[in-house]
Amino acid sequence: MIITLTPNPSLDRTIELGAPLARGEVQRAGSSREEPGGKGVNIVRALEASDVLSLAILPGDEQDPVLVALRAAGVPHLGMPIGAAIRSNIALTEADGTTTKVNVPGPVLSAAQQTQLIELVLQKAEGASWLVLAGSLPPGVPLDFYADITRELRSRFGANAPRVAVDSSGAPLAAAVTAGPDLIKPNAEELAELTGIPDPDSLEGHPVLVARAAERLVAAGVGAVLATLGSKGAVLVTKDGAWLAQTPPIVARSTVGAGDSSLAGYLLSSIAGGSAPDSLRQAAAHGAAAASLPGSTVPALRQTRPGDVTLTLLNTHPKEDVQ
Repeated sequence: MIITLTPNPSLDRTIELGAPLARGEVQRAGSSREEPGGKGVNIVRALEASDVLSLAILPGDEQDPVLVALRAAGVPHLGMPIGAAIRSNIALTEADGTTTKVNVPGPVLSAAQQTQLIELVLQKAEGASWLVLAGSLPPGVPLDFYADITRELRSRFGANAPRVAVDSSGAPLAAAVTAGPDLIKPNAEELAELTGIPDPDSLEGHPVLVARAAERLVAAGVGAVLATLGSKGAVLVTKDGAWLAQTPPIVARSTVGAGDSSLAGYLLSSIAGGSAPDSLRQAAAHGAAAASLPGSTVPALRQTRPGDVTLTLLNTHPKEDVQ
């Protein structure tokens, strides 16, 4: 069983444009679609598509459009009533796959609701293989929310605690790192911010630099870093090594949710007993498959091609670097 927590879910509306986005102009959309979203929700959608037992936990009332859509889609979920509407986000995708997202803050969660949500997660996490803490935090939630859940989980279950993966950004991710999660999944920009690299573009096309930055996080107590780099592939760093995964070129339709699918692919391989490089391979295959699909559509395992993924062992400390 894989549990996800999405404290700030959304109803994601994706609008496909037939021409580049023209600011200040009127444009006609080729198509639009609405789907329940949020990182943890997307991960469970991808896991469910591959028949993996999973559960998405999120704050939201039973009749909220997001929970209604989850029921209609048959996505396993558990909502915690909050008496407020879940936010709606908009993504504009252009013909070349360029995506512009507009995210709104979401409803405020009171201290009592936060406590209730944490307890709900801890109850359902017992016996799970992974707990994924995913996405931004809604207004009113402290920045160390994910770190607190991680520590409480391990305090309550000890050696039987599920492994913890965190997919967030900014201060919530930085705080989560202090609790030593088993896996984090930043993109290049998030990795640069997390490790104090002033120019995220300096990592573009330089997987060894990405791996070196990730090694600092592993040395600080993070179990593994899965850094997704869009069309450049993905880098995985653990205490045992660093690898780059690259897929053949694809025709990208939408990058919405591609990173979430990458994490789902990693988890699918992990629970099946895959090695770290195997899990990276599946992560890259899942991400590429998601980017080739419209909107925030997630791929099933059968739609991915891990055999086409090229893996490269990265030498992050060549001999000439050693003084």
